Amino acid sequence: MADRVNVFAGSHFDRLGHRRRDRDWLDEALQNGRAAFIPVYNDRSLVLTDPGPSAVMLEPGELASELHDGAILLGEFGDRICFAVDVGEGEPGQAPAFSSGSFRGLRTVGLTFPQDQAALLAYAQAMVLWHRRHRYCGRCGAPSQGNDCGHALHCTEPGCGQVIFPRIDPAIIVLVEHDGRALLGRQPSWPEGVYSTVAGFVEPGESLEDAVRREVAEETGVTVGGVSYHSSQPWPFPSSLMLGFRAVATEPSISLNDNELEDAQWFSREDLASSLQNGRLRVPPQLSISSRLIAHWYDDGVTGRLAAVIDALTRG
Repeated sequence: MADRVNVFAGSHFDRLGHRRRDRDWLDEALQNGRAAFIPVYNDRSLVLTDPGPSAVMLEPGELASELHDGAILLGEFGDRICFAVDVGEGEPGQAPAFSSGSFRGLRTVGLTFPQDQAALLAYAQAMVLWHRRHRYCGRCGAPSQGNDCGHALHCTEPGCGQVIFPRIDPAIIVLVEHDGRALLGRQPSWPEGVYSTVAGFVEPGESLEDAVRREVAEETGVTVGGVSYHSSQPWPFPSSLMLGFRAVATEPSISLNDNELEDAQWFSREDLASSLQNGRLRVPPQLSISSRLIAHWYDDGVTGRLAAVIDALTRG
């Protein structure tokens, strides 16, 4: 499992959870030269792509002082204390200008970044998007107010006082196999030729294993027996956690039951490799856990590394 660290995942920095209520320490962090701000505009991060991909960390003086109060503590990254900050929403061409960098989507550039920086930017984006979606109390409708350095929101209505904490939406994603073949499907909105693994959100009152079996049956009609955990991936677009599994089908007949997919097929390793090479088939890039699931399944059965093939083809 050591090599199964997906993009946006990994313990690359100290989140400093014990410091979120320490106002004196936070004030000192903002004044001692170690503070750095990670800006988010719309759903994009400020990055440099030339000469090499890197996150832009703003100094306190580069940011309007009124934005400091709403900064969200991310943690200690190297020698910096990092804060996420919302610098607005609007048309892409209206993004605020800084001395360096441009705002780019992580789905586009995330794979090119060092693993630790990709995780930091994804964390910043997830926290900012959570704040935007919870400006008002879901119980009484009053405005909410940030606490714990952005990691809790309190309803401002005294008679309510609800406390809101960040939530994530768990979703399963699964590589189903049967008799040396893998089950892949495609949605009608995807680019031509792209096939991926089955995925879907976990429903209330449902275990992860049950969600795997239900989603596969709903989307493809295939019946799943054994289910085993593979790895997970934060997917902050805006707040999902992808939980990856491998599963074995007990009844492989395909029937598209819920119109989620326009096609689903079983692919042998030979079919997969040849279809990728000749361009008849495309899979998600290695940014996605789906690509990792497909590559690890392939590599379990043959000599060679399909991940390298996928990487070369999807980068091109």
